[in-house]
Amino acid sequence: MRPFKYIGPSKIMADSIGSPKGTPIASRDAAVAWVHEHADEEAGWATYVVSVAGMLLVAPRRSEHVACAGGESVLAAGEIRFDAASTVVDVSNNSTGYCPREDCWDAVCSALDRAGLRHPGGLTLVTVFRRCPMCGERNLVKDDWFFCAMCDAALPKRWNFDADG
Repeated sequence: MRPFKYIGPSKIMADSIGSPKGTPIASRDAAVAWVHEHADEEAGWATYVVSVAGMLLVAPRRSEHVACAGGESVLAAGEIRFDAASTVVDVSNNSTGYCPREDCWDAVCSALDRAGLRHPGGLTLVTVFRRCPMCGERNLVKDDWFFCAMCDAALPKRWNFDADG
């Protein structure tokens, strides 16, 4: 598992400095407490990251991933949804700030297993990110359409944010 550094807008990173990091979820009890505390406004949804130490951190869904991570690199990032019993029912790699590879599930699975949380066994929404080799834009690939939304250049089939660390 290789860390992903934040590659989103620098203003979002700057605005996140000083924000509280996400809440560590190291046990089922911690997940139950977080879900209970945020039940009214989040309907079980949260922004999440998996820290380079392998810890699951969650924050309210409208939070930026980089704020949840305290500005640090992560092993995975996306959105997660807990049911009333704190079972994970949905989890994605949907983070345009980190653009994690589609195979970041291993880090998520390890963090959820360590915390004793039941989960779906894989990402329930796989988001495909590619950087345009022509204009450098970050792209979210939909319906296997591997063309840049900004300049229409062909996008590589393989994840290509390696140059970003």
